[in-house]
Amino acid sequence: MSTAASTVVTFGCRLNIHESEAMKTLLGGRDDLTVINSCAVTAEATRQARQAIRRLKREDPQRRIVVTGCAAQTDTERFAAMEEVSFVVGNAEKLTPSTWQSLDDSRGKVVASDIMAARDIALPEIGGFEARARGFVQIQNGCDHRCTFCIIPFGRGNSRSLAPELVVAQIRRLVEAGYKEVVLTGVDLTSYGADLPAPLPLGRLVRQILAEIRELPRLRLSSIDSIEADADLMRMLAEEERLMPHLHLSLQSGDDLVLKRMKRRHSRADALRFCAEASRLRPDVVFGADIIAGFPTEDEAMFRRSLDLVEECGIVYLHAFPFSPRPQTPAARMPPVDGTAIRERAARLREAGDQALARFLDGQIGRALPILTERGGIGRTVQFAAVRPTEARAPGEILPVRITARSGRELVAVAA
Repeated sequence: MSTAASTVVTFGCRLNIHESEAMKTLLGGRDDLTVINSCAVTAEATRQARQAIRRLKREDPQRRIVVTGCAAQTDTERFAAMEEVSFVVGNAEKLTPSTWQSLDDSRGKVVASDIMAARDIALPEIGGFEARARGFVQIQNGCDHRCTFCIIPFGRGNSRSLAPELVVAQIRRLVEAGYKEVVLTGVDLTSYGADLPAPLPLGRLVRQILAEIRELPRLRLSSIDSIEADADLMRMLAEEERLMPHLHLSLQSGDDLVLKRMKRRHSRADALRFCAEASRLRPDVVFGADIIAGFPTEDEAMFRRSLDLVEECGIVYLHAFPFSPRPQTPAARMPPVDGTAIRERAARLREAGDQALARFLDGQIGRALPILTERGGIGRTVQFAAVRPTEARAPGEILPVRITARSGRELVAVAA
């Protein structure tokens, strides 16, 4: 959870971070509302939002709370029934100026429409991100796929892309504001451009951004679906050092039958092939991945194939999720795995991830690397490793350092 501004509390993904900044712009100087920008990816994320609402209302009974985001979109009635909540605003409406201008005049508590009818992702101009060293640009929203475990399409709608000229203009504004790294975000990032009047794959957009904004030192991608990675994107990974060698993959499982039951579009062999090819093209590339432990019907042998994938794909940053059934999804109706087994498998995945990260970080000791400094006294390498320099620096600088040691999940460095 982020509380970067007193009026907007953000849960969840980078998309929500971007949209929270857009809402701050739309709210202007208004200080009579607290907006909860919620996440629905797991039951725990929704629970945390409800918990925050109750806590904020206890702290200030006069506070008027507006709930928006994916959980508000998918579970509208439940949030509207909370006595602490003044308004529930849909995911499409939260980015519309008229919503915030006329909220007080609303005829009801709920201001939300059918998200599947949304056709664009036009956002207010954003000049910066409070308390963040890197900028985020939402280039895509929604998803046309229907993975059996995922509720996000019901919170975000169908896939739609931001026009490339608007993407470039937003990045240029951030660079002019001093940002040295920009992250492209989306729900299904690698589906970018298919819905545009002149279809434009993600790789060609990346090429256009880096060609038109030469002064941008770092461009980073958020989570991608490897099976959708186009040839241009792979060429840019190989040829353009300003595209960061850090790819976070939506893998979810390492077992083919589980992947089929998840309704994923890749196989285990596809994942291995992609990682091998990306590593061949860009030897310094590192991978992150999302893997679900305890998907319905998963047995120990199926789980072992997921566990083995961590090493076989060379995953450095592992996000291990215990399966969380979401209402309205087919997986919620499948034969469940015992809860104790789910937790135990998630713990084994996390342990494997911790060991992989430690090995990678140990391999960085002695190297001279540039880091992007952040708040909290750390910085990030191009491969997204966390580095704590011995001398504090202002956030947002690119600082050359020499790595001297590892401390837990961080590296220690001195200025080079």
